[in-house]
Amino acid sequence: MRRVTTNSPFETRIGYSRAVACDGWIFVAGTTGYDYATMEMPQDVAQQCRNALATIEGALAELGASLRDVVRVTYVLPDPDDWPACWPVTRAAFGDAPPAATMMSARLQAPEMRIEIEVTARQPSGR
Repeated sequence: MRRVTTNSPFETRIGYSRAVACDGWIFVAGTTGYDYATMEMPQDVAQQCRNALATIEGALAELGASLRDVVRVTYVLPDPDDWPACWPVTRAAFGDAPPAATMMSARLQAPEMRIEIEVTARQPSGR
């Protein structure tokens, strides 16, 4: 088993890994739109979506995978009316390898968080 951290202060405070690889599977924790380099959260939901996917992409890369290897994604948004603004971002991120997906509406940990994304990926063969 291998664990990945992004050095987010939340990982330490709450007690979780950004991603865990086990038996060829990669499980990426729910990821919000913070820019972890600056710890800033944009107001725009589409930019939050981009940031979350970039963080996820980085965690996958550390484990030898990419967004093309994602088989399942869950999107959580407090306001379902924000969801259509994210569609161009998610379509661009997953391109011609779209995973199975679910979007649900639920309150997130902090009011500035407008989207949280969790993925499951399969490591490419031979890694």
